[in-house]
Amino acid sequence: MCSIIGYVGTHFSAEEVTGYFNRTRSRGPDMTRILNLGNGFLGFHRLAIMGLEESGMQPFSAFGNAVVCNGELYGFRSLKKQLEEKGYAFQSGSDCELLLPLYREYGVGMFSMLDAEFALILYDGASRQLIAARDPIGIRPLYYGYLPSGEILFASEPKNLVGLCQRILPFPPGHYYKDGKFVCYRDISKPIALIEDDVETACKKIHDKLEAGILKRLDADAPLGFLLSGGLDSSLVCAVAARHLKKPIRTFSIGMDVDAIDLKYAQQVADYLGADHTQVIITREDVLKALPEVVALLGTYDITTIRASIGMYLVCKYVHQHTDLRVLLTGEISDELFGYKYTDFAPSPEAFQQEAEKRIHQLHMYDVLRADRCISVNSLEARVPFGDLDFVEYVMALDPRRKVNSYGKGKYLLRHAFAGDYLPEDILMREKAAFSDAVGHSMVEDLKQHAESLYTDEQFEARRKNYSFAQPFTKESLLYRELFERYYPGQAEMVVDFWMPNKSWAGCNVNDPSARVLANYGDSGK
Repeated sequence: MCSIIGYVGTHFSAEEVTGYFNRTRSRGPDMTRILNLGNGFLGFHRLAIMGLEESGMQPFSAFGNAVVCNGELYGFRSLKKQLEEKGYAFQSGSDCELLLPLYREYGVGMFSMLDAEFALILYDGASRQLIAARDPIGIRPLYYGYLPSGEILFASEPKNLVGLCQRILPFPPGHYYKDGKFVCYRDISKPIALIEDDVETACKKIHDKLEAGILKRLDADAPLGFLLSGGLDSSLVCAVAARHLKKPIRTFSIGMDVDAIDLKYAQQVADYLGADHTQVIITREDVLKALPEVVALLGTYDITTIRASIGMYLVCKYVHQHTDLRVLLTGEISDELFGYKYTDFAPSPEAFQQEAEKRIHQLHMYDVLRADRCISVNSLEARVPFGDLDFVEYVMALDPRRKVNSYGKGKYLLRHAFAGDYLPEDILMREKAAFSDAVGHSMVEDLKQHAESLYTDEQFEARRKNYSFAQPFTKESLLYRELFERYYPGQAEMVVDFWMPNKSWAGCNVNDPSARVLANYGDSGK
């Protein structure tokens, strides 16, 4: 991960915002550079992943323009060759050096061409304005805020903007900003037309496209590893990678010291794959100590995001402190595509599809946000193979009648696609368990008990009424909201609402985001 900031205007100088920009120094600890544009600035904190030499340092400048980008452009070598054939020369091995030649050739049309996870800010020297853009899923973070003068400021995280902008908002995924307007260049959640492939054809394409997405993300000049929960999604990423890499992959799992569910499954997968595996064990004290740190790094009050982030943050902290790894592959985004436990209650295939569209739209506020912040705050880069654009586009376009759970097993298509010797059968068919539960049911109970000890019933009722937007509804949610307001005062609208199952569906009208409260939880917690 890297960190970027950009501004054109007269209100701030680069020197005045340096302290704010340095709040995300952990995203790019290798080198910092701020480019004076004359009428503004671009800033870059670098975590070197591709093109490790100093010549790969940003901002890049060419043709009177400049750019900073936190991103990975997959397949950039073939694109680079095409540009070289057009007469362009390059000074580094960095994939992001291609952006300015691409902009010169295609303008803002280049954004729809990119197979990438990215957030960028580009200075157009001719118009003396900034252009900003974000990938269609929002895997790489980007936020903006307006000054009282109407000038706009862009940065990687909201913490860069707290104290500078009155209102801070997430940059919409799949959009670019130009001439004062946000323009959608790709809405990946809405297929142009449904694909009616039969089950076997669909599974073959799911297999091939996911495998391709994983292989793209193994391309790094810096060492990489894998987060392995022992659930279906992270296990598949590890299994495919293990087949293609020439040495044992390095995997990491985390669990509570008393009732961890995931640890045994992760170890089973690691043993099966011949992985170099590490277990990280945490305690109640570790969880409660980490809670304020986690809320501060996340910039959210959402219950399930915070619960799931504690384990992820602590395992990434271990990786940062005890290894030389720079890149971590994860298993996020599968649930949004193939279904959660609660989507078994979808009243129709059409309702399932609408819910998937909603979840893809909001990913950047929940699971994707969690993965980005927990990994980047530890000076690591997250790569998310299930977010591969070709893969997501296909699954979202697949007839929802194929995706609903009419098979007696959730995520059937994904499981069937990798039937064989990729994973042990009991892992391939393991029931879905929420990460925060699988780290150990005691972790969530510890958090709830801690919150319960902080407020009387009367205090809870009085203090939750301080908030009209996304009003806390449990003592746990009040605790998270008060921690959030400590670090991000008045910025609750950065998150659309609490992540919850679709309460309008029968069986889903619950007041806790954990699948544990659903009637179909079954063997998920075993």
